[in-house]
Amino acid sequence: MAGAKTATGREAGAGPIDTDLAIVGGGLIGMALARAAATAGLETVVLERQDPSAMADDAFDGRVTSIAQGTAIMLREIGVWAHLADEAEPILEIRVADGQAPLFLHFDHREVGDRPFGYMVENRRLRRALARAVAESTETRLLAPVDIADIERGAHGVRLTLADGREIRAALLVAADGRGSRLREAAGIRSLAWRYSQDAIVATLAHELPHYGVAKEHFLPGGPFALLPMTEQRSSLVWTERAEIAERMVALDDAAFTAEIQARAGDHLGTVRVVGPRWRHPLGLSNAERYIDRRLVLVGDAAHAMHPLAGQGLNLGYRDVAWLVEILAKRARLGLDLGAAEGLEAYQRRRRMDALAMLVMTDGLNRLFSNDIAPVRLARTLGLGAVQRIGPAKRFFERRASAMAGDLPALMRVG
Repeated sequence: MAGAKTATGREAGAGPIDTDLAIVGGGLIGMALARAAATAGLETVVLERQDPSAMADDAFDGRVTSIAQGTAIMLREIGVWAHLADEAEPILEIRVADGQAPLFLHFDHREVGDRPFGYMVENRRLRRALARAVAESTETRLLAPVDIADIERGAHGVRLTLADGREIRAALLVAADGRGSRLREAAGIRSLAWRYSQDAIVATLAHELPHYGVAKEHFLPGGPFALLPMTEQRSSLVWTERAEIAERMVALDDAAFTAEIQARAGDHLGTVRVVGPRWRHPLGLSNAERYIDRRLVLVGDAAHAMHPLAGQGLNLGYRDVAWLVEILAKRARLGLDLGAAEGLEAYQRRRRMDALAMLVMTDGLNRLFSNDIAPVRLARTLGLGAVQRIGPAKRFFERRASAMAGDLPALMRVG
């Protein structure tokens, strides 16, 4: 294959492009999968509808992602972290409270080891790091922007015909095309999904006092209000609120919007001010009835999507990536068909229960805390205090926060 590059229009040579994996979607999941597959010696073609330069623009996405420790280990292993480390802010402590209740839950990374729980990274910077790492790979070709005219998934492989006439032939097709996955829908895979009556307001704050690497989340009647540490004495605001209230908040002028934030944030960061745009994202949950079909596998939001309160959505998708690459690499070493049903079924067994458990947990927490019923409020406050006092329970949640619990894929294990 040619070295990794962005290709537009018709390339020289009329023959088809042969590859191991055809990945539809060049976002945070698709590009990470391409790079991880390359480290395992697998060739990939990434197909993306949008212009990569637009996706890396500062105005494209104001969100910040929590990169758990297990995910950071994977990004180091696949050569992405070297392009990102200077732009990642360590999460050293996590503090969770129910409104202004006196009892709260406090996690300190030193209680479980010498590594941070994870890192906060701006999505735009993660995209750029992934693009640089993929560009270093000779096993990966990025075709963007492109449109797919036709897909055939047969007994012996996959054939994709692009709108410009080019043809891609692969052993396996990967849907990394997000919550509204066209590949999932075309395969007839149904998805259990619902829309919460909440939106997430996202903005970046500069503040007078340092955050000391502390992520703070307190639950208000409308949903969680989180301040997450960023580089350069900034914090990411992720404010979940009822949709109709969120719409009004985002429409406020700068002074009124900042006053609303300050009233909820308190004074631990001193005076805050909003820097850059603010965004409002609708929230929902979805889970595909299955993650595989004939020579097709779903990864990331194409398979599952959740409420952002635990900050684990992208980390869950990166576990998809790590397990899929591990399974495919073993099959490649044995000379087995990468798109055969038994390999895809092994992937689904690994991923479906893990994803379902995380979806149920985040949905349950959101429903439990997003109300102001007095007996429920008292019970959950006492629950937070109990977990804070019970060592084993607290260690369990700390390990889950760093994504270092359970059966981990090789790319996420500490060496």
